[in-house]
Amino acid sequence: MTQQIELGLDTFGDITANPDGSLKSHAEVIRDVVEEGILADEVGVDAIGLGEHHRPDFAISEPDVVLAAIAMRSERIWLGSAVTVLSSDDPVRVFERFSTLNAASNGRAEITLGRGSFIESFPLFGFHLSDYEKLFEEKLELFAALLKNEPVTWSGTTRAPLSNQRVFPPVDKGRLRTWVGVGGSPESVVRAAHYDLPLMLAIIGGDPKRFRPHVDLYHRAFAQFGKPVQPVGVHSHGYVADTDEQAREEFWPHYKASRDRIGAARGWPPTTKAAFEQEVSSGALHLGAPDTVARRIATTMKDLGAVRFDMKYSAGTLPHDKIMRCIELYGTKVMPMVKEIVAQPA
Repeated sequence: MTQQIELGLDTFGDITANPDGSLKSHAEVIRDVVEEGILADEVGVDAIGLGEHHRPDFAISEPDVVLAAIAMRSERIWLGSAVTVLSSDDPVRVFERFSTLNAASNGRAEITLGRGSFIESFPLFGFHLSDYEKLFEEKLELFAALLKNEPVTWSGTTRAPLSNQRVFPPVDKGRLRTWVGVGGSPESVVRAAHYDLPLMLAIIGGDPKRFRPHVDLYHRAFAQFGKPVQPVGVHSHGYVADTDEQAREEFWPHYKASRDRIGAARGWPPTTKAAFEQEVSSGALHLGAPDTVARRIATTMKDLGAVRFDMKYSAGTLPHDKIMRCIELYGTKVMPMVKEIVAQPA
């Protein structure tokens, strides 16, 4: 792996608990997320990603606004979305918001575009789920055109056409760093390659190695398009504590409550401790002491040929003080070990 690897952290601004067990307000959580982003910058984390949601259990509906607050109090960390739900937004406005963030942060903005794993934004903004595929396809096509930083002429069925239209502010150096988030659809993998965009695999369960065919498909698509392959990244869940046992004890009750709440709406059965342990030992949960997490992340990256790994560190009501310790350990202990392991020859 010759390209320099990057290690980031992601959060959706999960509504966390106070010491007395009561839930924090959305406003308190947003302020906590700003502090988490500042700490991530201080301990050397390469990127912070904030996911967009429109539901009561997550605080962040406009990632770029919160990222702007982090930008003003950080120096080097990449500031991105994890993800921006492009299907229910306007590509021009999305581009303008993130090009503005890019200017304010001196070139540190990035964006991950996706369809999202929740559907609340569709009725909220007046879109029909029957148009799910068409909305994303057309809007990604327009966004890819905007990335060229040139006047755009475009027409489709999901928004008004553009004729030789410029968009402001333009990105002053290069182009806006943009990933396409994919949850497992082969069509989405090929679409990312078609638009010459890096691939971010969202792995939320099961052995990460099962995504290797998607990586191979991505590489084949670039070969057929006659273009150099773009980077592959991984977004997956995890948590770091001082020991493996402590990580399990702290994370499990909040993970179960969150998963069961979301799963109830999707027809999933309640998760079990055995299923949790399986995810920790060989699935998508990169959880434990720093050396344990470092080895798991390095294995995932090597198995998938990834040059970027973003760990979703928040889990339901997991308290802010535990999150801050996790971030500290990730930046100071996990990251150096991962980079050393990945640099070793196979």
